[in-house]
Amino acid sequence: MEFETLAIHAGQEPDPTTGALTVPIHQTSTYLQSAVGENKGYDYSRAANPTRSALETCLASLEGAEHGVAFASGLGASTTLMHLINPGDRVVAVNDVYGGVYRMFAQVYEPKGYLFEWVSHEEINENLAAHLDERTRIVWLETPTNPLMNVVDIRAAADAAHEAGAMVVVDNTFASPYLQQPLSLGADVVLHSTTKYLGGHSDLIGGFVATSDPTVAERLYFLQKSLGAVPGPLDCWLVLRGAKTLAVRMRQHCDNAMAIAGFLDRHPRVEKVLYPGLPHHPGHAIASRQMRDFGGMISFLVESEDEAVALVERTKIWKLAESLGGVESLIEIPALMTHMSTAESPFAAPPNLIRLSVGLEAPKDLLDDLEVALAVSVATTGA
Repeated sequence: MEFETLAIHAGQEPDPTTGALTVPIHQTSTYLQSAVGENKGYDYSRAANPTRSALETCLASLEGAEHGVAFASGLGASTTLMHLINPGDRVVAVNDVYGGVYRMFAQVYEPKGYLFEWVSHEEINENLAAHLDERTRIVWLETPTNPLMNVVDIRAAADAAHEAGAMVVVDNTFASPYLQQPLSLGADVVLHSTTKYLGGHSDLIGGFVATSDPTVAERLYFLQKSLGAVPGPLDCWLVLRGAKTLAVRMRQHCDNAMAIAGFLDRHPRVEKVLYPGLPHHPGHAIASRQMRDFGGMISFLVESEDEAVALVERTKIWKLAESLGGVESLIEIPALMTHMSTAESPFAAPPNLIRLSVGLEAPKDLLDDLEVALAVSVATTGA
């Protein structure tokens, strides 16, 4: 079946009792047993819940995976993945990662004896093998990266990692499974914050991991139950609801983003636009090869931190808020918001960088709002 059909039907058969087309919200903690140890596949909702099972089946199908495991947040999923390795093991990670992941690695796991090496996307694309040794267990990638929109060649990275015996984890949150399927490019595990594009409506917190490796999957199911970072049934239902429209939403996100990236690229007050859909973006060729389209995230640089702060406070339709992937357009300054935890690192987000999550509003309204904000900038700076 095609992607759009899977999103609507995979794991979502009509309820056999009532005929309800929508998966019920199984808002229960426990389940009746017909005898000791005899049940209908569920005994306690931390271990499994029918609404969660439907979500896991659906999202796994969208990633082309054999197994899916849902979590209470993207960081809950990331934490669980780190339990696949032990102190003394190495993780080689792209150095432009979500600030929460950097904080977790640097402030939680590194003090416990886990080893991390942070490598630029260029070095990963050209020379990853030189950074891998017998202690390297995970190569942790994002593509496009957050917030600098760098592009990593997943297939090349996977080939190098597998040659060294390492597992490849790809955070696919920015792209969504509609635009990119890392498992088909050689990755071993795909990670999502379902809070973002999969949910799509800024009304839930969730995470998800997909894999086709049965050994990894078995361990993740055990860890999901044993560590307990599970999503509630309502959040699972909301992600299922969002997934049904993922394809059509992503198409519009991409169309809107391309129009906005082009506008910003031509604007004299914008220093640089970071969007893989622009032909001059350094990762455009790789993104064209491994993505269906270029996504709804854009970053751009203005002349100063003061100007960035003033600009994000002037927009009206673009809302000043963290997160991304919802139907509404958001604007933020990573260095002062989502990526503050990287401030003391060698790869801190530039203070004059603005990140946009392009929503589904009419593109003319979004462009007009940015144009006014940039025009006010010209007047207030006296230029």
